[in-house]
Amino acid sequence: MPHFELVWWWMLFLLPLPLLVYFLAPPVKERSAVYLPYLPDSAADHVPAHLLPKILATLIWVALVTAAARPVWYGDPIQNQPKHRDMMLVVDLSGSMEQKDMLSEDDQYIDRLSTVKLVLHDFVQKRKGDRLGLVLFADHAYLQTPLTLDINTITTQIRQMVLGLVGRNTAIGEGIGLATKTFVDSDAPQRVMILLTDGMNTAGVLKPVEAAEIAQKYHTTIYTIGVGAGEMIVRDFLFRRKVDTAKDLDEETLQKIATMTGGRYFRARNKLELQNIYDTINQLEPVSRAKQLWRPQTEWFYVPLTLALIFSSILVFLRRHD
Repeated sequence: MPHFELVWWWMLFLLPLPLLVYFLAPPVKERSAVYLPYLPDSAADHVPAHLLPKILATLIWVALVTAAARPVWYGDPIQNQPKHRDMMLVVDLSGSMEQKDMLSEDDQYIDRLSTVKLVLHDFVQKRKGDRLGLVLFADHAYLQTPLTLDINTITTQIRQMVLGLVGRNTAIGEGIGLATKTFVDSDAPQRVMILLTDGMNTAGVLKPVEAAEIAQKYHTTIYTIGVGAGEMIVRDFLFRRKVDTAKDLDEETLQKIATMTGGRYFRARNKLELQNIYDTINQLEPVSRAKQLWRPQTEWFYVPLTLALIFSSILVFLRRHD
């Protein structure tokens, strides 16, 4: 909270110094009056008023001591994160993300995108202190949210992700390339990319491995996540049959991308596994706890000094007209 403070408060112990001098110093001997017969009688009746000068002298001393105590006004504290990590979330919005094969906690299958949105929301809330950005890709990649420290903006953009926004195909290479482009002018000591997809590269002019090589040159660590239940039992009209819902997932390429950039590859077959993956990434890339706290302050010593000057001027004026 904003507040006023005397930094050198111990200077206030000087306030009673004039009283100590007044009572402890030896008294000044009174001089005998000199009678001048040629002065008018009215001059003898004129005695200078001593009360106001004493009050002014007291106020001057109080003002000078207060100024010496260094009065300071402190504003609201401002927290600064001296070092931050830049982290790009690269999310697949291809048509296959509507596949309902992700088992939730209540044993219900929900679509992949809904699962990703729920888990990403919780993940982002734990990344306070990092600059986060969001890249979405399908037929092409586009920057949904530039790097920012505003966690609320990122979570809002995640909630608003919808299928078909950028097509139905999977441009993994372009997603990596666009995310890497945001790191070019970054001065962050750490650059991390989390790539999530459920398929293979089927669109775009940039191949995933070539994009990873570019990211590697910019010292970017890429964690890759392959989404899809894989084998699951589906019920037809009369029978049950086993299907592979993750047959299009290119795990080999995802593993290669992670290995060459110093990251890791993860496989998410249900919501719980996806949550555990992001928890693991949180442990591998912990948020920096180093913080700097700065409070704006305004020196107010000039206020009592100004008052002391004003009172001194008044005192001099009174002395000259006594």
